[in-house]
Amino acid sequence: MTILRIGTRNSPLALAQARWVSEQIESVSHGGVTCKIVGMTTTGDQLQDRSLIDAGGKGLFTKELDLALERREVDLLVHSLKDVPVELPVGQRILAYPQREDPRDAFVSLKYKWFSELPEGATVGTSSLRRRAFVLAKRPDLKVVEFRGNVQTRLRKLEDGVADATFLACAGLRRLGLHDEVGSGMDAKDFLPAVGQGILAIAAYPEQLSDDAQRAVRELNHVETERAAISERAALSELDGSCRTPIAAHLFHEGAGCYRLMVQTAHPDGTPMYAAEKMLEGLELFLQDFRALGHEVGKEILAQAGGRLPHLENQ
Repeated sequence: MTILRIGTRNSPLALAQARWVSEQIESVSHGGVTCKIVGMTTTGDQLQDRSLIDAGGKGLFTKELDLALERREVDLLVHSLKDVPVELPVGQRILAYPQREDPRDAFVSLKYKWFSELPEGATVGTSSLRRRAFVLAKRPDLKVVEFRGNVQTRLRKLEDGVADATFLACAGLRRLGLHDEVGSGMDAKDFLPAVGQGILAIAAYPEQLSDDAQRAVRELNHVETERAAISERAALSELDGSCRTPIAAHLFHEGAGCYRLMVQTAHPDGTPMYAAEKMLEGLELFLQDFRALGHEVGKEILAQAGGRLPHLENQ
């Protein structure tokens, strides 16, 4: 029997995601693989008093996990894809993208059910530059404050009156069993999600895994989710690999052989806003088609912005 050690962040959501992956791997292996979850605290988890951007940006939720995988302290990593930098460590591969959960943002408030109900001057808490920019683009009258922590911490901050409302990923709420109790989903085309939101990534060094383990992991891959991940991350790679620019991208599957990739970016204060989209159609489509789609839409955004995107340091 093969034992797989799964590395993950030590947050309730990350552990729930890793447990789900563990159960799926054990199920498809028909008893040939047993999983053990190894939780770790990352730099991003430790930073609660300042923004992630000030501390170094993207990668703060993955670098300790990457080191553990490199040192063979674990065999697999389970990430939320939106936390994963575009460039992986040399030799590391994402072996599977399980089926995507609800990609939308959830508006969460103890006072108001819908974003449109927020009164003038209300306070919205978020640590996401994308959510901040998109909120201010729609409602420049609102005040946005830094709002860090896991799902439970952010809900407590709402109870304490730190903000009138916040946004959380619908996928995270569903995985924690809170989707029926907390939040109302935003329309994905009106409030475009983060790149890879709702997608899990299972990463490893393939040569360090047995054939049985690799087969079990790859069986979890979902083709439509992989296409979305590839196209959205290709657009991100054209634009900005860090988290210092508000970027959103989402691949919409609009029917048999019909896909629409939408990409948006904005200045952190909500203006200017750049948006582009492109259709991809065909009954025989390959991953390179989706990768090319992402690069094409990313380049169109750059052309609109004159070759340089709005950046946090430009405030």
